[in-house]
Amino acid sequence: MKKYDIRRYVVLAVFAALAYASLYVFRISGIGGFLTFDVKDAIITVCAMLFGPVSGVAIALLVSLLEMVTVSGTGPWGFLMNFVSSAVFAAVGSAVYRYAPRFKKSISGAVLGLVGSVLAATFCMLLMNLWVTPIYYGISVEAVKEMILPLLFPFNLIKTAMNAAIVLVLYKPLSTALKRARVIEGSPENFQFDKTTLIMLISGALIIIACTVLLIFGLDGEFQLW
Repeated sequence: MKKYDIRRYVVLAVFAALAYASLYVFRISGIGGFLTFDVKDAIITVCAMLFGPVSGVAIALLVSLLEMVTVSGTGPWGFLMNFVSSAVFAAVGSAVYRYAPRFKKSISGAVLGLVGSVLAATFCMLLMNLWVTPIYYGISVEAVKEMILPLLFPFNLIKTAMNAAIVLVLYKPLSTALKRARVIEGSPENFQFDKTTLIMLISGALIIIACTVLLIFGLDGEFQLW
């Protein structure tokens, strides 16, 4: 058990490091002049699906704190927005996937959970924008409401959909590798490109491409790699 726990904690630390490192590796910034997309929510959510919602929320908290003191210049308010976004997205998706009675740890459960993540995080972040943005930028709530349809809603929907697609692409290969390493429970079978997996990977890749195009050309984001 001690050996298993040590491996688990090491993997959790690796996921936290990857989520933080992703802030430097891939970003689409300048959206609407102040919004930025990154892939940390996808990495945190994969971890949450493997180890549970509590692990996902804990990593979301750690990464958001690190982001506040290193990468971000938005201070505590930016930390709050980042943490809520990551925590809600990871917790909802992983809770449905791991605990929904009829869909527990199935492809259907993963898809259903990620749809729930997209809807919950999008709605939650719109509420957070209505609360935090007027305080941080010193503008009226009415001004923020005017930004919802042309900017805030499409950005949050595209952001969450793209992170959900990344989870679809990454989850099965990573879970198989961790089962083979006996870090998580399950049969350590080799990763197989069966029909369902292939459809999932292709669908995820197409969604990622479409969302990237929308963020860059539809919302005038600036792509940054490294």
